[in-house]
Amino acid sequence: MNGPSTVLIVVGLFLIGGIISFAKQQMPKGLIALLSVGAAMCLAAGVLRLDVWS
Repeated sequence: MNGPSTVLIVVGLFLIGGIISFAKQQMPKGLIALLSVGAAMCLAAGVLRLDVWS
């Protein structure tokens, strides 16, 4: 596991925490959807950058 992949995974998990918090606070659905897309992109990029694939 290298540095950039770790950072991307941590940021993605942080955004998932924000999604849960915003959903509990009844925030607008568009904002939750935007956070969901960002979290999915961060997690996907972090997993794809892992060195276990090569």
